[in-house]
Amino acid sequence: MSITRRHLLKMGAMAGAGLALPLGAISVPVGRLAASSSVRSPGVEPFTVPLPVPPVTKPAHVHGGADYYEMVQKAARQEILPGLKTEVWGYDGVFPGPTIEARRDRPVVIRQWNELPVPVSVHLHGGKTPPGSDGYPTDLILPRGHDPGAHAHAGHGSAGKHAHMFKDYSYPNAHRAATLWYHDHRMDFTGPQVYRGLAGMYILRDDVEDSLPLPKGDKDVPIVICDRTFRDDGSFYYPSLDPTLQEEPGVLAHAANGMFGDTILVNGAPWPLLEVSNTMHRFRILNASNARSYDLALDPPPPGEKAFVQVGSDGGLLEAPIRHDRIAAAPAERFDVIIDFSRYPVGAEVTLTNIGGEGKTRDVMRFVVARGEKEESAVPERLAPDLDFPDPGNVEVTRRFQFIAGVFGGMSAINQKVFDPDRIDARPRLGSTEVWEIFSDPSHPFHMHLVHFKVLSRDGGPPGPYDAGWKDTVSLRGGTVRVAVRFEGWRGKYVFHCHNLEHEDMMMMANFEVV
Repeated sequence: MSITRRHLLKMGAMAGAGLALPLGAISVPVGRLAASSSVRSPGVEPFTVPLPVPPVTKPAHVHGGADYYEMVQKAARQEILPGLKTEVWGYDGVFPGPTIEARRDRPVVIRQWNELPVPVSVHLHGGKTPPGSDGYPTDLILPRGHDPGAHAHAGHGSAGKHAHMFKDYSYPNAHRAATLWYHDHRMDFTGPQVYRGLAGMYILRDDVEDSLPLPKGDKDVPIVICDRTFRDDGSFYYPSLDPTLQEEPGVLAHAANGMFGDTILVNGAPWPLLEVSNTMHRFRILNASNARSYDLALDPPPPGEKAFVQVGSDGGLLEAPIRHDRIAAAPAERFDVIIDFSRYPVGAEVTLTNIGGEGKTRDVMRFVVARGEKEESAVPERLAPDLDFPDPGNVEVTRRFQFIAGVFGGMSAINQKVFDPDRIDARPRLGSTEVWEIFSDPSHPFHMHLVHFKVLSRDGGPPGPYDAGWKDTVSLRGGTVRVAVRFEGWRGKYVFHCHNLEHEDMMMMANFEVV
């Protein structure tokens, strides 16, 4: 679907009111976030709720070597805080959304139905996806019954009077096994719509990964970490204020900070508990927060070796494992890690902590070593064959981009320009390799659609300890990061942006077109 920006903003303001009413505030595309000192989430006793695991959804049918899914985006009430019900906007009405498990080179087609009161767009984060299925910010599935009139034309998935109630997203899965995720990507409203629950895991598997003796089955666990603030009745609190209105009492946080909640959720549960055996477990860690970064550690740390063995990054397996005492994860980054609980006695309680947090946000979840079992897994010294990183010696173009928040009356910008769907900021050639130098002030998580990249350097030195492997998101941390990118797959228009979702909504995004 293609619409003008003027119509999108008008439609966004109207639909934003529908979004904001359940949240208790008025939402507009260029509002500001208010962190009210009067709003505190209801208290929850930590480490009492069992860790839920998002359900794995099954194809509606299989045809021609492809898996076809049906998914409905809708509102539902879910118990997140014990004893309270929260209205979520979820894929199939659950938060996080159901996990999709796919195989390399086996296409997946997902028909996304929109039964929410607002437009939506779905992005498979980390997927190498044709432009028509990438979830471009203005490629929208309109709400049921909305008449686009003369401002839009019927697109793929249209159906008579109720045009754009659904869209078919096609994912070729023609790349290495990796931990991906899917989430809303509507222009100007990605932050509040993901906050309401529109996010889920997408795990791509292949024969290389299957052949390794890494933990499998119930010892291969998704860990979706995010932060939220709740009102006393259990509803989500996301304050977005029209700048023409008087701001509510409390501390006003400039939009440059993003939205930070006071309750840490893992797989949709507050500070949950997971019972484990005294063996290796694999955890696919996703930072699904709007703005919060995490500095993860184990308390107490295991005796002897380091706490985490990293086996994969955003783009899949590493060539060799890397050991860490801590994991620093910016929004949208994924870390595939092994924790060996044999270094703790049976009965031990081990807390996954957030060293960078304060108060309640310093804890994430707890493991209890509940039983002894025979170890059946191992971490080999070599994980994946040659990862075929781009050769910096074959670079055709070097581009430079500066990410700065809080300009132009609170907007955010790349190279002093706010996002314009009609402006192309880079035109890489299909099959070419480029180096992009990204400078930030302050810290921003940089994300590119379509491609994975290799981090070459950080602030003039070597890459950091968390930059290994293929990446699609990297934390800039207030400095300069150089990445090598090979543009493969499809010609077409894609975006790159800050993955602090409030920065993205405040226009820290730009287009590139593969030609």
